[in-house]
Amino acid sequence: MDLLDNINKDNLPKHLAIIMDGNGRWAKKQGLMRAFGHENGTKSVRKTVESCAKLGIENLTLYAFSTENWNRPKLEVDTLMKLLISSLKNELKTLVENNIKLHTIGNLEKLPKSAQKELLEVINKTKDNTRMTLTLALSYGSREELISAIKNISSKVKNNIISIDAIDESIINQHLYTQNLPDVDLLIRTSGEHRISNFLLWQIAYAELYFTDVLWPDFTEQNLYEAIISYQKRERRFGKTSEQIK
Repeated sequence: MDLLDNINKDNLPKHLAIIMDGNGRWAKKQGLMRAFGHENGTKSVRKTVESCAKLGIENLTLYAFSTENWNRPKLEVDTLMKLLISSLKNELKTLVENNIKLHTIGNLEKLPKSAQKELLEVINKTKDNTRMTLTLALSYGSREELISAIKNISSKVKNNIISIDAIDESIINQHLYTQNLPDVDLLIRTSGEHRISNFLLWQIAYAELYFTDVLWPDFTEQNLYEAIISYQKRERRFGKTSEQIK
């Protein structure tokens, strides 16, 4: 029986985030260069995006490139940037056909101009799509995001735009890259690592975490369903007791 039959469409995560890990190890296992792992990882991205849209998930955020990834060998970084540009060109048609809006978070000014140009073009061409919002975290680091938010809020306090007493979760949310997204309900990480790696630290405060040993290029639709079924079996209490939830 297809695992899809076991999924409750009325209890889907409104915001699913994925740390796509294991491209390099996947390539190494097969005696290939790391670049081949990244290339094959794009196939899993397409399958996952289409599966989430088909399921009815409203928001999908993918950790595509972190602020720390800039420290990788130049050849690998250059390959990733070229792959980003080619993927955007290749997937525009799929996004349009599936009514998916592209959004990005991160310090995009660090990206090559050619990548920025391609991103803006795809974002503009999909801005009116309504089925699902696909967010790519590019040159993203949660600590950098929080520092930016603190600086912006501090500046507004200094200029009497916001009072200190008015600062609450809502104000902070308004100054994050993810201001138009709900908090994460389910966070998936592939490849067997059990770390958050500076990803959406504020936004995952009450997210359910799901770790799988599957390397990202091997991540299938069925693996996605397994994660969602695990999520649906959990009791989300948000600090309350089981009795209060019931």
